[in-house]
Amino acid sequence: MHEQRRTHFKGFVAGVVAAILAPAVRGQAMTQAAAIGGGKQKNSASLPSVGSTFGLPSRIALMNGEELHARDLQGKLLVLEYWATWCPFCARQMPHLEELYKKKRGQGLVVLGLSVDKEGTEVPAYIKKHGVSFPVAWLSPELSRQLPKPAGLPVTIVIGRDGRVKMAEAGEMFPEDIAGIAKFL
Repeated sequence: MHEQRRTHFKGFVAGVVAAILAPAVRGQAMTQAAAIGGGKQKNSASLPSVGSTFGLPSRIALMNGEELHARDLQGKLLVLEYWATWCPFCARQMPHLEELYKKKRGQGLVVLGLSVDKEGTEVPAYIKKHGVSFPVAWLSPELSRQLPKPAGLPVTIVIGRDGRVKMAEAGEMFPEDIAGIAKFL
C-alpha cells in the first residue's frame, strides 16, 4: 500500500514537471521553426489540397552529389518530407519513413527528404548517423522557390503516380499513419 502511494506520487510529480516544461520546450521549438520559415509567415506556402496537381522541378540536386530528375519520378509514388536536423519531431518520424522506403521502394515508392536547415553543411553527417538511405536534398533558396515549404515541421506530402496530391500533413505523424502511405501504391 505504501509502495503504491509512492509510485502514484512519482507519477504525479513527473506529470507536473512535464506540464511545466512542455510550454518552454514547445516555445523554443516554435522559435527555431519560425527562424527558418517553419512558423506561420506571409512567405510560407499552404499545404497543397488533396487531389490537386503538384509540379516538381525538372531536376533536384541531392546531398550525395547526384541529381533526381522529375522524369524519373513519373509513374511512382513520391513522399516529400520537409524536415530539419534540429527538429525533434522530424527525428522521431524519420526512422518510420526509412522503414517504409526500404520495404516499398521496389514497388515504386520514392521518399525525398527536403532539409530546411539554414545551411546544408550539417545534413550529410545527420543522414549518415541516422542511417537515412532515401534521397535527401537541401532546400536551398533556389529550390525553395520551386518547392516552397508549408508552415510546420515535419511536413509530409504524398504525390500519387498520377501527379496528384494524395495526402498532405504538417506535424509529426504516428508510425501507423506513415505505414499507411503504402495504400497509395
